[in-house]
Amino acid sequence: MNAPLHPPHATLPLLSPATEGAGKRALVTGLAGFTGRYVAAELRAAGYRVIGTTVPGHADVSEDMLPVDLTDRAAVAAMVQAVQPDVVVHLAAIAFVAHADIEQIYRVNVVGTRNLLEALAALAKKPSAVLVASSANIYGNADLPMLGEDTAPAPANDYAVSKLSMEYMARLWMDKLPIIITRPFNYTGVGQHENFLLPKIVAHFRRKAADIELGNLHVWRDFSDVRMVAAAYRQLLALAPAGQTFNICSSTGYSLGEALDMMGRIAGYQINVHVNPAFVRANEVVRLVGDNTRLASVVGQIVPVPLEQTLRWMYEA
Repeated sequence: MNAPLHPPHATLPLLSPATEGAGKRALVTGLAGFTGRYVAAELRAAGYRVIGTTVPGHADVSEDMLPVDLTDRAAVAAMVQAVQPDVVVHLAAIAFVAHADIEQIYRVNVVGTRNLLEALAALAKKPSAVLVASSANIYGNADLPMLGEDTAPAPANDYAVSKLSMEYMARLWMDKLPIIITRPFNYTGVGQHENFLLPKIVAHFRRKAADIELGNLHVWRDFSDVRMVAAAYRQLLALAPAGQTFNICSSTGYSLGEALDMMGRIAGYQINVHVNPAFVRANEVVRLVGDNTRLASVVGQIVPVPLEQTLRWMYEA
């Protein structure tokens, strides 16, 4: 976990000096989570004071890390009034597709988001930008080589339905708040939990395991580096293109086999892959590759970190 938070080369052009957020407060929900750590580093480097939320009972609580249950409407309202944020990044969510508690997925992802937007809209001084993180999973099994923001949604699981529901609900607040919706495709990096695919694969190679059990092998994903995602979020906050939706992606698809081959080159051996039927998801999305043209038209040219470079960073961390 001592690996650098920033990649060896800039993934997005710098928008302004490090004083971009000087004197401003950034509220990041889900600050203690995987993505929150990188978004916080990006925003602090730009001069923001970052204040975040985490679930009650989390060990890491401080003046700038507030324990808040987003499904508690009154608690969310009190937190927002206390923080008085200049910008907001809403990351807190049930983000694991196979999460067992379906009811909790909807409570947190939809009701929790509504509680936050309601509280922000009640502020005397509104934030200049409110970024709400949705998911590319809302596209489902669209039969297209590359998915744009105008691709018709076809969610294939409860997580995706909850995120699409959240998007529709958020649009009810767009006349009151400068909301930006992002749809990140798959991304990874140091610190992501092993119940996600690439961290699981990297962990097996780090242990020099001879075998690995996986689910669907014939899938293609658009994998980005978490540091690129964090940089994109910072730039969207600064530019504040309110009312718009953006894919956050590399626009490059990788098969699971390609990812395994990359790890084999990095680790110096090939692992034996076994399909475990218990890991095979019903309605698995086969191909999920995004078009980042709209994002690039706003933030400038996007130069993704090559996946093999991200995997090596994770392997050597």
